[in-house]
Amino acid sequence: MTQTGSIATGSRVLVTGAAGGFGAPTVTRLREQGVQVVGLDRVAGDHVIACDITDDAAVDAAVAEAVERLGGLDAVVHYAGIGIPNDAGGPLHPDAFKVIDVNLLGAWRVTAAALPALQASRAGRGAKGRVVFVSSELAYVTLPFVSAYSVAKRGMTAYADALRLEYGTELHVSTVYPGYVRTPIHDAGREVGLALEGQVRREEVDDIVGTVLGVLTAAKPPRDTAGTRAGQIELWAGRHLPGIVGAGVVRRLRKQAASGHFDSSPIAAGLVRRLTGRSVPAVTTVQSTTATERSAS
Repeated sequence: MTQTGSIATGSRVLVTGAAGGFGAPTVTRLREQGVQVVGLDRVAGDHVIACDITDDAAVDAAVAEAVERLGGLDAVVHYAGIGIPNDAGGPLHPDAFKVIDVNLLGAWRVTAAALPALQASRAGRGAKGRVVFVSSELAYVTLPFVSAYSVAKRGMTAYADALRLEYGTELHVSTVYPGYVRTPIHDAGREVGLALEGQVRREEVDDIVGTVLGVLTAAKPPRDTAGTRAGQIELWAGRHLPGIVGAGVVRRLRKQAASGHFDSSPIAAGLVRRLTGRSVPAVTTVQSTTATERSAS
């Protein structure tokens, strides 16, 4: 390492969701800066280890292999995630559980498996290890039909806080909150007529990748940060003015339901009926998706 206290040339970084919309450009930019990077994703690739992060044994093996390839570990970046719409009053299995397992528990598994190597890095090099969680503004700005995703991302925030409290003497722990970014993680919602585009303020991939790289290189990395200045304002409002923000979301929902915005989505039939009294076709379950995009939004 050429600097003390920040990710620099020669550092060793593990990136989950390394083949996804955020992970791939992050890996590229880190390597351009002379950082050693190994990724985890569902399919193996160049410097990417295949790993199902819902499988304890697979995570332990993949993280151990990554640490061996890198010769140690200085930082972990968590991008891995999926987004499948669900009804908050519907069944937990399969979709809601899958979203929570991948987005929240997957990050927990990888962090726990990587922790000994991060602690060893602190002991050997003197600089704290770093863990960067990529959550979502939806952790605090709640929208319909993303309850499992919101639960997972708010849970990720709580886990980051707990990790910081218990291991803060050895780790820098930061959480990044993207807004809506157009990546394939949203394909499942579009397929059932529940696209988030236009529902949440738009950001670009470079906004989030640049923010994560900034967190990795900061002498004093932030505890929580959004990807843009406007995102910081929305994040603050969602966390500190939840009643006002929630009331605004409900007003917009009523207008959208009355205008027929949700009529093409069977999963929304119950909400439309409750808000407007109108009946639209419904189904009891939403087809599960095998979307593998490792991103976060």
